[in-house]
Amino acid sequence: MIPTDGRHARRRSPWPIALGAGVLAIVLVAGIMVYAAMRTKERSVFKGSEVATKAPTEPAPQLSEPPALDNWPRWGITHTQYSADNEPQDVVDQARGVLGRVPMLQNQHIMGWGVGNPEPSPGQFNFVDLDRRLTFMASSRAVPVITLCCAPDWMKGGQAGRTDWSKNHTVAPEREHFDDFAKLAARVAKQYPTVKHYMVWNEFKGFWDPATNRWDAEAYTEMYNKVYTALKKVNKDIQVGGPYVSISSSTRTEGPPSELSGPWGTVDQRALDAVKYWIEHKKGADFVVVDGASMTNDKGNVPNDFAAQAKFSAITTWLREESDDLPVWWAEWYVEPENAQWSEEKRTAVQAVALMEFAKSGVTTALYWNPQQKGEGECPGCLWSPKVGGELPMAGLLSGFTKWFPNGVEVREVETSDPKVKAMGQASQVVMVNTSDQDVSATVDGRPVTLKPYEIKWSGRGGA
Repeated sequence: MIPTDGRHARRRSPWPIALGAGVLAIVLVAGIMVYAAMRTKERSVFKGSEVATKAPTEPAPQLSEPPALDNWPRWGITHTQYSADNEPQDVVDQARGVLGRVPMLQNQHIMGWGVGNPEPSPGQFNFVDLDRRLTFMASSRAVPVITLCCAPDWMKGGQAGRTDWSKNHTVAPEREHFDDFAKLAARVAKQYPTVKHYMVWNEFKGFWDPATNRWDAEAYTEMYNKVYTALKKVNKDIQVGGPYVSISSSTRTEGPPSELSGPWGTVDQRALDAVKYWIEHKKGADFVVVDGASMTNDKGNVPNDFAAQAKFSAITTWLREESDDLPVWWAEWYVEPENAQWSEEKRTAVQAVALMEFAKSGVTTALYWNPQQKGEGECPGCLWSPKVGGELPMAGLLSGFTKWFPNGVEVREVETSDPKVKAMGQASQVVMVNTSDQDVSATVDGRPVTLKPYEIKWSGRGGA
């Protein structure tokens, strides 16, 4: 049974992927590994839950520099339990093309979500899985991002040399091991010098205080500050962000009265309080990062599936105001209620409206949680069909937004004659979405268009 955190059960799995025979083929096809003098001190060899160690027999890979970009891509993905490096070779090649045709951000956690324990015992490092993922990312022209989560068992009260994956995603490091986690973060940064962006932890995992019924922002911020300091000592140009707390909402007030609400619901004030504490007490930050869903905890998307996406703009505006306009990152976002059984056309249309809200509100970065699965079959919201290949609609949507709406591009108003058609533009391109399950004929940006149910259409502006 695959463990989850209970909130994104269909989408999230922190278990590591076992190394398969296809790894060597993936690395060879990538063709971008350049050996450097930097070496890992030790490599751990997994034998069930036990770990033996031996000296490394080959140097750590030095990845190629990310592509030079005029504008920060804004859009990207997070690799999950099963991703492109776990596919048959022909699918690997297709996935590399899908992700690399327009360079986008690609994010990977240091433990879980396809990667094993990086430090199963103190001072004994295993970066085999991270090497594999970062190598694929480089081969697909990624701008790499690393999430510093989760922590080895021995930092969380467990036994050194063993990994209990059932607790990986729910337990934070003990306070006496915050320094150890910061040292691990620095070791990761030295291992991958081409990675310049780090998110600290994931959704405040393990930092909920049941005694006070609130987030323990004090403990998280203490750990964050140690990690921030350690990373900046490795390279002052490394960009670090937090607090990566999940911001939920409801149609009723949960906890103390909230300062942020709208037709889409009422935000849980306890999450806002955690963000505010972090902002006030952080040692430094290059961006503020959160995650969340358009759905409320009690009634799904309100007032409807498309209008609910305005929640993302409202929270982004609040974050920018509270943080003195720090860049805002959304590490994850979700738009579909559990058991909704949407068609892929509707799912992609709702996602398109969410991306519009991110762009219009000035989000700097939004990372799509790629819901890949182990075996072949229907994969809602995936970028390619697992095991068999074939690009899926969400891949085209992300590529389009990455190309036409990077940071630095002015988002312009686009007039539509029918409110069922949502549209957004920049100087040379317009994207429009039919939010209804019927054909719609309308005038968009001064031109007549007809859109099929939930159709997404791109169109040049003027002479473009």
